[in-house]
Amino acid sequence: MKTRSASIIALLIFSFCLLIMPANGQTSSVNAASNYDANLAKKLGADEYGMKNYVFCILKTGPKDASINDEKQRAGIFAGHMANMKRLADAGKLVVAGPFGKNDRSYRGIFVFDVASVDEAEKLVATDPVITSGMMTAELTLWYGSAALLQVNENHKKVAAKSF
Repeated sequence: MKTRSASIIALLIFSFCLLIMPANGQTSSVNAASNYDANLAKKLGADEYGMKNYVFCILKTGPKDASINDEKQRAGIFAGHMANMKRLADAGKLVVAGPFGKNDRSYRGIFVFDVASVDEAEKLVATDPVITSGMMTAELTLWYGSAALLQVNENHKKVAAKSF
């Protein structure tokens, strides 16, 4: 009877070990079947999760928007806005930008900056004619997102038949 009990206990311990091994064997190491590219991760400044810090900016309708009624003046401000975005994107500082659809929160658009701090992003935003004219204001905050976002502008050029 002792031998049978010992065998059952040994079998239970062995079964328990089999059950917990996969859970204990799991680590945060890279799966051999993944598409992980260490060189690309390093180039993009990715952390071990493929993420990095950015500064996220929401552009909102500014206090002087309604008072700028001259169409030529508005067109000039927006032409400068577009040129400024292109300059910042070409410099690698502006990762993503785009307008919002009509909404009741006065949101006009977004910027995502690849910079180290909100202060640095504020200096870049201050170069935009829609901000300096008072047509828009900017709210900025740190944001943690995919490092692959840095490849959007490179890939956008491949899918855009026209440019602004």
